Amino acid sequence: MKPKTRLGLYYLVTYLFVTGVGLLFAPQLSLGLLMSNGHYDNTFVQFTGTFMIGLGMLVAQMVRYRVEVLYPTTLFVRAFFIAVIVVLYRQTNDPAFLLVLGVVAFGVALTTTALLLDRRAGQYRRPMQAVVA
Repeated sequence: MKPKTRLGLYYLVTYLFVTGVGLLFAPQLSLGLLMSNGHYDNTFVQFTGTFMIGLGMLVAQMVRYRVEVLYPTTLFVRAFFIAVIVVLYRQTNDPAFLLVLGVVAFGVALTTTALLLDRRAGQYRRPMQAVVA
């Protein structure tokens, strides 16, 4: 069991759900709260919110069922997201992307720190390798 990593993933689940619900049900208000200066169609923003809620559900189930082998995968996925967010910011200069970047980067730092602490405490088990005969 990885107690610190598991607890750290609640941050990820929380911001995915909260932001996703906001983008789905109040797209323009949510963009305003994110300090966006772009003009985005409600339908696209709501579609993005739907995906965030879906990702939140997947991570919530991963945490709920303690699928520890996938915890590090959340870091790789978010590293990809960070790279894309940086590119999108450079294309648009929309400060909303900087705010989202900060939220995601904080979550990566939190999960990485927790994972390293759990490994140091011996609470991390590497997944078993398949034996090929």
